[in-house]
Amino acid sequence: MSIPQSGGGLIERHEQLAEYLASGCKPKSDWRIGTEHEKFGYLEDTLGPLPYDGPRSIKAMLEGLQKRFGWDPVFEGDNIIGLTKGGANVSLEPGGQLELSGAPLETIHQTCDEVNSHLREVHEIADEIGARFIGLGAAPIWRHEDMPLMPKGRYKLMDSYMKTVGTHGTEMMRRTCTVQVNLDFSSEADLVQKLRVALALQPVATALFASSPFLEGKLNGHKSWRRYGKTMVMTR
Repeated sequence: MSIPQSGGGLIERHEQLAEYLASGCKPKSDWRIGTEHEKFGYLEDTLGPLPYDGPRSIKAMLEGLQKRFGWDPVFEGDNIIGLTKGGANVSLEPGGQLELSGAPLETIHQTCDEVNSHLREVHEIADEIGARFIGLGAAPIWRHEDMPLMPKGRYKLMDSYMKTVGTHGTEMMRRTCTVQVNLDFSSEADLVQKLRVALALQPVATALFASSPFLEGKLNGHKSWRRYGKTMVMTR
């Protein structure tokens, strides 16, 4: 998403932001749902995190998905950093988490089929290179320094910036996974209502799907360490 830039005053920038959000309004007949799913990859024999490069790596996963299942590659310089097909994208989070950014679909049932198809593809390539994937909120055994930083320019910038603010920014980048949902809206009022409902449901969803009680091989004192760490990202 690109936010319009301006050298004008605060009021002008607020108006630009409001106009940008208003441009996303759609009639209900055009509403779609898009989901994002992240997971950690690791080596089957050593249980260590997948490196970016090598015969058993994130790069090998992306190239395998590209060749076997017809995804189009996305490059940054000489490095493959993602895939795209039919409105969906496979991308990399900073620590090598493999993410499916699903296509805009009409029903939640279609998103379920989409992610199941994606997981079948991932498992097929992973089996061939001796890798496995796990969906947890936080990496259960790996230390921060064990997690590779993916070769994307903006991640280098983010990594440097996060070290200057809050207390858990770089850990959130490299050692956590999440599931997200994207919804359309018809008006400002509809957007506000959906946002308020989402915020009200967030604690319930966190409790229902808490999956990060371990960190560096030990109990961390939280059912959802990812949620705790997220609240600490921008605090000191």
